[in-house]
Amino acid sequence: MNITQIKETILYIRDLDRSQRFYHDLLGLPIISRKEGNFLFLRAGTSVLLLFIPEVARVKTSPPGHYAYGKQHIAFEVPLEEYKAWRQKLESSGITITATVQWGGGKESFYFNDPDGHVLEILMPKIWEK
Repeated sequence: MNITQIKETILYIRDLDRSQRFYHDLLGLPIISRKEGNFLFLRAGTSVLLLFIPEVARVKTSPPGHYAYGKQHIAFEVPLEEYKAWRQKLESSGITITATVQWGGGKESFYFNDPDGHVLEILMPKIWEK
């Protein structure tokens, strides 16, 4: 038996409209579904990014309630030939790059925050591969 991937990642947000402008309009993630005052579901490659209002998600009974507060982190892998263009796009949109990290094998990633203060990362392909 094998787990083949993480299919869903959840971030907990305060404002659906603001998050939609950031994740859909700026980052270009296609919208799968939206329920006003509750959630926004987006496609991220073969994965799904779920954005929930924590006060709503914590009191659900099906699926079981879940929530989080504070700075959460996710990383988006992009094609090598698009890596620099992603950085330029974000900077030209007024997004501050908060850190750049050099990983082994000449790989690199950079960090920035979403409107809720979550720490996001854009990374080159195969950072976790030998």
